[in-house]
Amino acid sequence: MRRWGGLFLVALLQGCALTVSNPRALLPIDSFVPMASDARVWVEPGYENYGERVASALPAAIVRVEAAHYRAFASTPRVYVCGSADCFSRYVMTPRLSAAVVPDNRLILSPNLNGRESHRLPLLLTHELAHLHLGQRIGHYNNSLPVWFHEGWASLAADGGGAEFTSDEKAYDAIREGRRVNLTARDTYDKRHRASASGLSIHEFYRQSMLLVGWLKSQDEARFRDLVLAIQDNADFDIAFWNIYGRAPDTQLAGFFSGVQRATVLNDNDSTLASPAQP
Repeated sequence: MRRWGGLFLVALLQGCALTVSNPRALLPIDSFVPMASDARVWVEPGYENYGERVASALPAAIVRVEAAHYRAFASTPRVYVCGSADCFSRYVMTPRLSAAVVPDNRLILSPNLNGRESHRLPLLLTHELAHLHLGQRIGHYNNSLPVWFHEGWASLAADGGGAEFTSDEKAYDAIREGRRVNLTARDTYDKRHRASASGLSIHEFYRQSMLLVGWLKSQDEARFRDLVLAIQDNADFDIAFWNIYGRAPDTQLAGFFSGVQRATVLNDNDSTLASPAQP
């Protein structure tokens, strides 16, 4: 019980859509039925209209994710749609989230996306599908892949989805204040370095992470593609990064941070800050 309590606290603090789940989520899901219009979408009975919204958004989301990963899904994705709070809390231990990919690689949507956050459905669905896509290949969470890259890549695939609660400029402001994603921290099986490890709010962390990943891609997409394909082949992140870039992530990405500072001094749109939010 102590271990699960600790994981629950971590999940609350991280504010992450890719989250731990209650152990009950490891039991078979038996409270959903497939949509007649799209068998990839399984819905809580009585909420078929919500399921139709998800089914309508799903094809475009899949296209974006597969483009961002340079690969098709390893297996047909399935999305579980909870129309009620009871349903979502039954399978996800952090019910305040709007969506989650739980440890056995199940993507579960909250009723929030059918209510006050309905406008977020297409982008957040894409963000979560990006986590699912990677999870199909290397498993749910992999401590060789830093959280900043994991979340930044998913937000980039979703055109900012999951990182939309702050702006690029706010993320740049945090960098100018000396609050940056810690690129030297190394995760272990039982410790992951999230926003607090970098002295950032959750929203600043997500946005900065997306900008970092987007900068890598915009500077040299061929090498970026090699990196993410290696990650999907379960290569260690640091080893793959060294093999492809010939240096450590913090050294390579120093160019991004210096570009932010230079743009501040010049008060212009420095080319090193070229818009990264494209999958």
